[in-house]
Amino acid sequence: MDLFDKITSSMGGPLGQHQKWSHGYFSYPKLEGEIGSHMQFNGKEHLVWSLNNYLGLANHPEVRAADAKAAADYGMAYPMGARMMSGHSTHHEELEIGLAEFVGKEDAFLLNYGYQGMVSIIDALVNRNDVIVYDAESHACIIDGLRMHMGKRFVYQHNDMESCEKQLERATKLVEQSGGGILLITEGVFGMSGAQGKLKEILAFKDKFDFRILVDDAHGFGTMGKTGAGTHQEQDCIEGVDVYFGTFAKAMAGIGGFVAGDRYIIDYLRYNMRSQIFAKALPMPMVIGLKKRFELLKSQPELREKLWQITNALQKGLKERGFDLGITNTMVTPVFLKGDLYEATALTRDLRENYGIFCSIVIYPVIPKGLILLRLIPTASHSMEDVQRTLDAYSEMGEKLKAGHYRENMATV
Repeated sequence: MDLFDKITSSMGGPLGQHQKWSHGYFSYPKLEGEIGSHMQFNGKEHLVWSLNNYLGLANHPEVRAADAKAAADYGMAYPMGARMMSGHSTHHEELEIGLAEFVGKEDAFLLNYGYQGMVSIIDALVNRNDVIVYDAESHACIIDGLRMHMGKRFVYQHNDMESCEKQLERATKLVEQSGGGILLITEGVFGMSGAQGKLKEILAFKDKFDFRILVDDAHGFGTMGKTGAGTHQEQDCIEGVDVYFGTFAKAMAGIGGFVAGDRYIIDYLRYNMRSQIFAKALPMPMVIGLKKRFELLKSQPELREKLWQITNALQKGLKERGFDLGITNTMVTPVFLKGDLYEATALTRDLRENYGIFCSIVIYPVIPKGLILLRLIPTASHSMEDVQRTLDAYSEMGEKLKAGHYRENMATV
C-alpha cells in the first residue's frame, strides 16, 4: 500500500474533508442544509467548527430577507461595470462611509474580494525603491502580494519585537540610499495561532523609525474591540494604523472586503488598485446584503457577546482537559496534538464519522512534523450544548491518540 492508498483508505484525503479519490483528483463532499453550527455532510448531520460566520449572520432572518429582496429588485448583474466607470452606486458609497467611520478612518474603499484585494493593495502602495517588513506568519494573500514587489523585503520572526526592530534597522539603511519608504505589514489576528499582532508595540517603533503600517484584520474586524471595530480598537491604537484592511468573509459571512485610511491614501488606492480598476464592482444584492450585516454588527452587540461566551467556554474546557491551545488570545482556537500524518487523518475521520464533529485539520509543512493542529472557529451560532458535546468528544479522542489507537486501527477507524 503506497502513501496515497494509506491516506485515502483511512479517511478519504489528507485534510480530512474529502470523501473519495476519483480520477487522480480529490472529490469534494457536498455540504447541504442550514448554515449555522450544524450542517448536512454527505447525508449526515454534523456539528461544524470551521465556518466563516463569527457573529452567526449567515442565516440571520433579517440578512436573508435583505439578500432576497435585493436580488429580486436588482438581479445579480447590476451594476454592470468597474467602480471607475459604471459600477458606482449610492449603496456602495454609503457602505464605504459607514465602514470608515466605524473603524476610525477618514475614508474606505470596497474591494471585490479580500484575498485579491490585499494582493492589490500591496502592489499599489510600494515601488522598487520601497522596502517591506513583514511578520513571518503572514497570511497567504500577503505573501502573494509580496511576490509582486520588485524591491527588497525583510521578514521578522512571528510577533518578535526584537526581530522586528532589526529588520526595520536594515530597511532604514536601504531606503536612505534608494530614497524610498518602508511599509510594515502584520495581522490584527493571526488566523492559525489565534494570536493578536503586537500592533501597539510595533507602532512604538515610529518614535525611532520612519515607516507606515498596513494591518490585515480579517479575523479582528467585527469581533475585536469594545464595539467590534477591530484589533486596533482592542489595543487602543486606532490612530496609529495607517492602512486598515478588513474582510466581509469572517464576521459578516459575506463576500468582499475594504481598505480604510486617510482620505488621500484611499483616493490613491481607488485609482491605482488594478484588481479593482479592471474588475466589475460588487453586485448590488451583495452590497445591500452587506449593509444589513453591517447594521446588525453595530446594533446587536449581543451577537459578539455570544461569540465570546462560546469562545471562553470552549477554550476553558479544552485547557481543563489538558489540551494545548498555544498562544491564542482571540476566538481562533487551535488544538495542538502530537502525532503523524496517519494518526491525523484517522482521528479526523473518527471525529467526523463517529462523533459527528467536522473541524479543520492542519499538518506538516504548515506546522512542524510530529504535530497535528485542529483549528476550531467558535461562532455566535454555536450553543453551550455544542461546546459540551465537543469537549466530551475531544476527551475521548485525546485518550485514543495517547493509547496509540489511531496508529493501530488507522484503516478501520
